Amino acid sequence: MALAIAAFAALNAAGAEPRVAPNPEHLTLVMAEELFRDHSRELLAARRSIESAEADKVIAAQRPNPTLSAGVSSLSAQNWSAASGFRDKPIDTGIQLSQLIERGNKRELRTEAAQSSLEASRHDFQDVLRQQTLAMRSAFYDLLLTQERVRVSEETQVLFRRSVDAAELRLKAGDIASSDLSRLRVDALRAENDVRQTRADREKAQLVLAYFLGLEKSAAAIRAEQDWPAPAGVTAPKSIDDLLDQRADVRAARQRLEAARKNRDLARAARTRDVTVGVGYDHFPTQISNNTFGVSVSVPLFLFYQFEGEIKKAEVVVNSAEEDLERTRALARADIARARADLESAQERVQRYSDSLLKEAQRAADAAEYAYKRGAVGVTDLLDARRTWYATRLDAAAAQADYAKALAAWQAATGADAAGS
Repeated sequence: MALAIAAFAALNAAGAEPRVAPNPEHLTLVMAEELFRDHSRELLAARRSIESAEADKVIAAQRPNPTLSAGVSSLSAQNWSAASGFRDKPIDTGIQLSQLIERGNKRELRTEAAQSSLEASRHDFQDVLRQQTLAMRSAFYDLLLTQERVRVSEETQVLFRRSVDAAELRLKAGDIASSDLSRLRVDALRAENDVRQTRADREKAQLVLAYFLGLEKSAAAIRAEQDWPAPAGVTAPKSIDDLLDQRADVRAARQRLEAARKNRDLARAARTRDVTVGVGYDHFPTQISNNTFGVSVSVPLFLFYQFEGEIKKAEVVVNSAEEDLERTRALARADIARARADLESAQERVQRYSDSLLKEAQRAADAAEYAYKRGAVGVTDLLDARRTWYATRLDAAAAQADYAKALAAWQAATGADAAGS
């Protein structure tokens, strides 16, 4: 995913032809990912964090600026009003230039700590990209599921309307009882309620996906067009530890630990005395040797405090970073195991529905329809078969969505690229 973003930026920088804007009315998963990378607010915030860390590195790498000071002494109204140029007035003047010289590799340690923090921010961006991509794909599949539910409920509604119309004719002919017509009408009204509810669910799913894609104003026009991913066997990674080390969240935690260690070394280096060196020039117009130069050196005296608190605090931060790294690795390991278990379970459900449940439910519904038309079964058996067929179709669509989201979660947990799946 990171390579795709870098390639896209390089094409724009090179003056490549602009891409055709994805059509939200015919939105595939690949199109959705393009819009997501361009408009995600969470990714934009993560990029700002990287820019801030880059600025921190620039700050940390700078040397202290020199200090220029100037002053006059022996001032009085009589001296100031003496008839002479300013340089010849009986006023002592002095100029001094001083420079702080850091010792103990403080500047190098600051720069290395800032570089580690910058790397951690970059890995944080990759982790945000991973998590937000998973959330966007889940929203995409939720919309795809609601669209399927709308389609199934609308087809069921049409079926019940036709059944009610046919039953009314049969009632006039005395072929069925009025109670049978009432039962059909009740189920027809239930089907209408289901259509309204599924359409409302579709609108909610459109709004959720629109946020990820930056299409809030055209959310109602979004229509997902994508085949459900085909079930496939789960390939276990050869080494969980190697896989963990490649995850962005683990890498970010490791870089933060490295930054904490550098800051601890920096806190210890504070005990190494910095030296301030100065050179000065003094002008005394009332003396024969009226121009003098001087050199000064100053060092701090650690008589009362030797930075014990800063060092202790830095040690605590290192310990916390080590614990955070272990916690992140443990959570990542659990995330991978959970994603694999969910994927295997979802795969079994999808195969069960596609191999047997859907076929059996459709066969039972068709048989009930055939028998009812010939008077072999009553309306109760017909309605039961229809309800079972309707519920099975919805459950099968939900199983497909669960598998698609579980597959996306597995790919996110293991770092696999699921673009276009």
